[in-house]
Amino acid sequence: MEELVTQLQSLLRGGWKYRWYAVTIAWLVAAIGFIVVYKLPDNYQSSARVFVDTQTILKPLLAGMTSIPNVEQQVSIMSRTLLSRPNIERVMRMVDLDITANTGKDREKLIENVIASIKIGGTVQNDIYTISYNDPNPKLAKDVVQAFLTIFVEGSFGDKKQDSAKAIVFIDSQIKIYEEKLAAAENALKDFKLKNMMMLPRTGSDSGSKLMDLTESLNSAKLELSEAEQARDAIKKQVQAVEMPQKSEDVAPLPNPELDERIATVTKNLDSLRMQFTEQHPDIISSKRLLAQLEARKAEEAKNRKPPSETTMAANPLFQQLKVSLSAAEARVASMRARVEEYNSRSSRLKALSIAAPEIESQLAQLNRDYLINKENYEKLVASRESAKLSGDLSATTEMMTFRVIDPPTMPLTPVGPNRLRLFSIVFVGALIIGMLGAVLMSKIRPTFLSHIDLLEATGLPILGTVSMNWTEGEKTRRKRSLYAFGMSSFVLLVFYVGVMATMYLK
Repeated sequence: MEELVTQLQSLLRGGWKYRWYAVTIAWLVAAIGFIVVYKLPDNYQSSARVFVDTQTILKPLLAGMTSIPNVEQQVSIMSRTLLSRPNIERVMRMVDLDITANTGKDREKLIENVIASIKIGGTVQNDIYTISYNDPNPKLAKDVVQAFLTIFVEGSFGDKKQDSAKAIVFIDSQIKIYEEKLAAAENALKDFKLKNMMMLPRTGSDSGSKLMDLTESLNSAKLELSEAEQARDAIKKQVQAVEMPQKSEDVAPLPNPELDERIATVTKNLDSLRMQFTEQHPDIISSKRLLAQLEARKAEEAKNRKPPSETTMAANPLFQQLKVSLSAAEARVASMRARVEEYNSRSSRLKALSIAAPEIESQLAQLNRDYLINKENYEKLVASRESAKLSGDLSATTEMMTFRVIDPPTMPLTPVGPNRLRLFSIVFVGALIIGMLGAVLMSKIRPTFLSHIDLLEATGLPILGTVSMNWTEGEKTRRKRSLYAFGMSSFVLLVFYVGVMATMYLK
């Protein structure tokens, strides 16, 4: 710490020796700096504030009918892109700034100056935007702000009508394409249905369910055929029993319609049960027992009766009735057999068609899916076209947002810059610092030993003693005059600075 203090004292003594260099340098820097600051051109600022009202009753009324343009985002984007190169060039043409640019380099420099001088600020929450511009020419500053304000308003409205028209043209072209696709899909579906009319699935059914229903019908028809054949065979037996002459030792039973009918009914019921259950089922066992009892009763009655003679057989009403019943039974059997054959034929054809049915159903499903997709896209495009037309009309109207100029741009009367008071102070302080640094630098360029300590540090040799300076009266007077002159020069520099500051402040 002591060494640092010693070095500092050495620097101060060296600077004091060359104090006139410091005063001279300070005067030169201050004079030049004051002249430069004074000659700086005045800077005038013109500004404007505009309020954008984006609250409109059209939004809730048209919600769901069309796409509502986001006017807040639109204004925000325009405020951010207002300083684009096309807008700057447009402003330069509007205020005739481009006349002064003779070369491309001058034009680029002018554009950079405009970008550096324009400031745009705003609050999205309050929708208030501020545009300000600085220029040495107050009228030009006002004109530039007015030009930017005009571009801001026009750009915020935008050319949405033209954009909507382009969107409508594009949608119309897509609608024509989908009209052709929809017509082609309809024709393909129609041709496919006409070609595979017999193999198409009906509503609520398919080939598998059709085959199952036909199999059930075939089984039912076979059962009815079996029943009809058994009934016919029973009647034949009765007719043969009446026609054939019986021997005395083997008398054929005479027909008993009531008993025969019961036997036929029990036999039919027994056949139906056998198709569903086994022989050990209680119902089948009871039916067999009942059938055996009825046949035993019929045999008992046949023993107690005498067979009719051949001469009276033709006149027997019972025989005639059996003949009629036999004819009806034969007709029923023929009808049921024809039904079974038809069901067999249908079943064979359906089984043959069922192999190709899945492929046909898959193709039909694909055609239906393509048709529905094209139809859905076509309907969406038509709805989008109407929405685009309404959106274009809505964007073109000025009712979506209203611009209210709160503070219009005016021609400034007083400059806002440069801040000469602060610049003068900076120049004055800088002149003092540069002067002191110059004196210290001169002490280093032309060094002298001002004390025995400096000599000891420089040579490292022991000092035996020192000799003091004995100033004459003339030297003392000259030194005092030099000190007075230095103090007066410093005081005049300070007074000069204060006078300049007072003059600028009063001005």
